[in-house]
Amino acid sequence: MSSPRIAVIGAGPGGLAAARGLQNNGFEVTVFEREASAFARWQGGMLDLHAPTGQEAMRAIGLYEQFRAVARADAQEVRMVNARTAELVNHEQPGDDEYYAPEIDRGQLRELLLNSLKPDTVRWGSPIEGVTAEDGIATVRFTDGTSEQFDLVVGADGAWSRTRPAVSDATPIYTGVALVETYLDDVDNRHPELAALIGPGNLVVGAGSSGMLAAQRNSGGHVRVYAELEDIALDWAGEAGIDMADTEAVRQYLLARFEGWHDSVLNLIRHNDGGFVNRPLYVLPVGHSWDHVPGVTLLGDAAHLLPPHGIGANLALVDGSDLAAAIAAHDNLDEGVRAYESVMLPRAKAAGEADAEIAVLMEDAESHNLNDMRQLFNDRMLNPTK
Repeated sequence: MSSPRIAVIGAGPGGLAAARGLQNNGFEVTVFEREASAFARWQGGMLDLHAPTGQEAMRAIGLYEQFRAVARADAQEVRMVNARTAELVNHEQPGDDEYYAPEIDRGQLRELLLNSLKPDTVRWGSPIEGVTAEDGIATVRFTDGTSEQFDLVVGADGAWSRTRPAVSDATPIYTGVALVETYLDDVDNRHPELAALIGPGNLVVGAGSSGMLAAQRNSGGHVRVYAELEDIALDWAGEAGIDMADTEAVRQYLLARFEGWHDSVLNLIRHNDGGFVNRPLYVLPVGHSWDHVPGVTLLGDAAHLLPPHGIGANLALVDGSDLAAAIAAHDNLDEGVRAYESVMLPRAKAAGEADAEIAVLMEDAESHNLNDMRQLFNDRMLNPTK
């Protein structure tokens, strides 16, 4: 019997994990990615892969040792400081043998996954218009007017998935929270005082209903900085008469927003080395699901978009590895996909419910341990019916 024709839409961690798992089990798969190349854009900040979920997914697809060789255990450290005094109020430091949530650059994880695939698995520069399915055959329509048919199309194309409408009419909802992102380069040499404040991992300042500043150390002395704006209009910049390309105007807005905070933490905004990027946060409804459609399924943010609380990449990797394993375990392709969805959808619902609890805890994050929050996520994901 010929191998089924399988397409994955999107070359993010979840889609690439699915492709790797499928190839490990002898299946042919093509990944379609809209970006022109693997290096067309910067891939984002750090990802912390949790021991029972993201790390287990890497084991399942045979890449755990490669992950260990790149990930940074010291970056598990989290420092929380008081916004007005810069006093250290919570300090989580991993032990020498603890490996519960090491950090890895998103770009490094993507490169690791890409290098594990057969040559030419990914078709770069292939944006899609949409997907339709009929009688178990899925048709992918590309923006250049061409189309191809597959026995299975896996939508791993993120929050604004072009695959999702084939199974669901759900669309992302704005949460009322926006992150404004910037960065510091060569922080140890150029900004030693900030390097000392941030430490080797993550810094969280003033988490709560008034907003938050956070800094995340990446590899190579690079630090991503995020200002969280709570209860803010989607077009907050336009309403304030600010052009996001005007770095100084955005800086002054943020400094006014966080007026009264300690100078040392405001220096994260004052001394940034790049411009500011507005990232409004969207979610899909908790418990988002769909009636099974033969020929199409979803994984990762396309299926269950959550706020960036450290679970999305872990969930996507588990989705990808689980989908591949389920397909390999069944003689019938559609039965494998049904088996995957029967596990993935309850797990995603449980993760969404846990995220709602975490959002409440984060209003008083100084009194809570972030690793306890990770454990809450993982417990719910692994035991969704409890």
